[in-house]
Amino acid sequence: QVQLVESGGGLVQAGGSLRLSCAASGSIFSIKTMGWYRQAPGKQRELVAVIPNGGTTNYADSVKGRFIISRDNAKNTVYLQMNSLKPEDTAVYYCRVVAGISFYWGQGTRVTVSS
Repeated sequence: QVQLVESGGGLVQAGGSLRLSCAASGSIFSIKTMGWYRQAPGKQRELVAVIPNGGTTNYADSVKGRFIISRDNAKNTVYLQMNSLKPEDTAVYYCRVVAGISFYWGQGTRVTVSS
């Protein structure tokens, strides 16, 4: 089992920045890919960015050049630096971790971007 605790969401004006964090605990020795997804009101959950353990990062086209995903394996934490935020980035952001043959979701952190 892996437990995930997210933080860093909030309200920000368009053009601003936020940094999300997701700390993992539990069976952390088996963590492979870490990533962020988001779900806007009335929409399906979508991938934002993923970072494999030692692999190449992958971003949704809508956030390329604005968001940066990173991970600190010593702290078992994944980050999402969000810059040049737009109102359409407003959503609940979820951390997702692949560990072993299972995946786990965080509780979500809300990001609201005002115009």
